[in-house]
Amino acid sequence: MASALLVTLVAAVAALGWGVEAQCPTAAELRPVNGTRLCALLYADNSPYYEQCCAGDVLEVLPGSDVPYMPRGWSARVSSLVVGTRCELTVWSRRAKKGNSRHFSPGAVPRLQEVRRGLFGDWNNAIRAFYCTCK
Repeated sequence: MASALLVTLVAAVAALGWGVEAQCPTAAELRPVNGTRLCALLYADNSPYYEQCCAGDVLEVLPGSDVPYMPRGWSARVSSLVVGTRCELTVWSRRAKKGNSRHFSPGAVPRLQEVRRGLFGDWNNAIRAFYCTCK
């Protein structure tokens, strides 16, 4: 009886989309369907579980993107990111490329809350401008 209830509960959770796993792509995987190179992917959601990070809405960043003001709906919303191979992402904590800045090298950062920003903060939901370059 208990095992049947557990199976039913797991099926219901899966049907609702809860617990759907997302895992950050590698730097080498940053190519959309059409094959165009991406500099970075910025994700709106993260999780206390690393295998469920890099989820939710995603903002594709092309090489050479210079964005002093985040696109509508993205200011102070980025919680995870992935930077492509041979690329570098520079971010700022204030609009117009002001405030604290940080450079991210190729690779995934599944939880920006673990990346220090100044003495008392972190980079979770703190990105308000960025610049991305690739070689």
